[in-house]
Amino acid sequence: MRKWLWLILLALFILEGTILQWIIPSVWQSKIYVAPHFIVVIVIYIGLYVNRHTALVYGLIFGLLQDFIYYSPMLGPISFAMGLTGYLAGLMHRRLHSNIIVSMLVMALGNLFFDSIIYGLYRLFQINHLDLQWVFFHQMLPSMLINLLFALMVYVPVRKLFESMQAAKTDAEE
Repeated sequence: MRKWLWLILLALFILEGTILQWIIPSVWQSKIYVAPHFIVVIVIYIGLYVNRHTALVYGLIFGLLQDFIYYSPMLGPISFAMGLTGYLAGLMHRRLHSNIIVSMLVMALGNLFFDSIIYGLYRLFQINHLDLQWVFFHQMLPSMLINLLFALMVYVPVRKLFESMQAAKTDAEE
C-alpha cells in the first residue's frame, strides 16, 4: 500500500511542475498567482490520517525534491515548510475528531501556514520584497482556495486509501 502513496505523490510532483501550469488560465496569472500545492494537501492528509512522523518524512523528502527541481532560490525552505506543516497536521489528529469539516479547516490553515513560512523565510533572507497584504490577497488566498478544492475532490479516495493501509497494518500485526 505504501507503494501507492509513493506513486501518487510522484505523479502529483510531476503534475505540479508541468501540466498544471498550462491548465490555469493566463488571465488569472496576470492578476493573481495561483500555486497548486497538491503534494502539501496529501502530506496534510498523511498527517491527519496516518501519522505525524510519516507526514514529516514525506514532507521533507518531496519538499527537498521541489527545492532542487522547481521553485526555490535556496535549498531547504519548501522542505522545512512542508515537513513542519505535515507534522503539525498530525498533531491536530490527536486533538480533534476527524470529519470532513475539520479536515478542510486543517487543510485551509495548513496551506496558509505553508505559504506563510515560505514567505517569511524568503522575506528574512531578502529574496522576496513584496508586502504581506498583497501576497496574502494575490497569492496565498487564491492558492489556498485551489488547494482546498483539490482536497475536497480527493477526500474520499484518500481517506479510503489510508483506512485500507491502517487495516492492512493491523492485520499484519495480528
